Amino acid sequence: MASLKALKLRIGSVKSTQKITKAMKMVAASKLRRAQEAAVAGRPYAERLEKVMGSLASKVTISASSPKLLAGTGSDQVHLIIVATSERGLAGAFNTNILRAARKKAEELAGAGKTVKFYIAGKKGRAVLKRFHAKQIVADHEMGYIKKLAFSDAQSIAEDVIRRYEAGEFDVAHLFYAKFQSALVQIPTGQQIIPVPLHEDSLEAGSGAAVEYEPDEEAILADLLPRNVAVQIFRGLLENAASEEGSRMNAMDNATRNAGDMINRLSIQYNRTRQAAITTELVEIISGAEAL
Repeated sequence: MASLKALKLRIGSVKSTQKITKAMKMVAASKLRRAQEAAVAGRPYAERLEKVMGSLASKVTISASSPKLLAGTGSDQVHLIIVATSERGLAGAFNTNILRAARKKAEELAGAGKTVKFYIAGKKGRAVLKRFHAKQIVADHEMGYIKKLAFSDAQSIAEDVIRRYEAGEFDVAHLFYAKFQSALVQIPTGQQIIPVPLHEDSLEAGSGAAVEYEPDEEAILADLLPRNVAVQIFRGLLENAASEEGSRMNAMDNATRNAGDMINRLSIQYNRTRQAAITTELVEIISGAEAL
């Protein structure tokens, strides 16, 4: 049985930990509000641009002169999976869920006979991917320098990915991130970003309308396609930022509650041990008195 001194030290240690987790929860809650606002504000633009790309692409006859980001390479043998995770830990299952979804997609592609490569964006994805897919990692994009997420951060990733695509390193690119729904729910999401996927609802807005493009559709696509890749990556990073803080806030709240439960258990054990020690001492005193 632990001594009174050891129990007292343990209670003090857990109380200190509880103060830290409570403070971290408050910080995460403060950051979450701003991150959530940015993620929600970015969704309409990213979704609309994706539909516009699909709409324009549906009006273009694919030919040798078509932008490669639209026409593709003519093959779907090599797939690049961009895994966006956080730079810091203590965020519950946030990173684990993204990695699990990305690895599941990789296994499905490998099972279909495809070649899979990984592009890492975020420190917390490195260890797992290097452990299980070390030979498949083609890039590890440094993001630790980022203090406040900006579009230029996504643009640098997009430019690197597009350069690799044009160099023939892969045929299809997928982006994996966590879509923010609430502080309790973050949904691991996979999205094809290269080449532009054609959706059936891409003509939903303005369907049947007579629209003329100036310049022509291919010229517009050549300019907008690279930007669309950057916008979709930026959207994923914004969603990740909100999801990370929401998951961290929830994790720290659970840790604070668990610390409180542990303190209660240790306090009960301390009181019982103290009572037992007092009882033992009384028995010894009474036994000594009777001996006299």
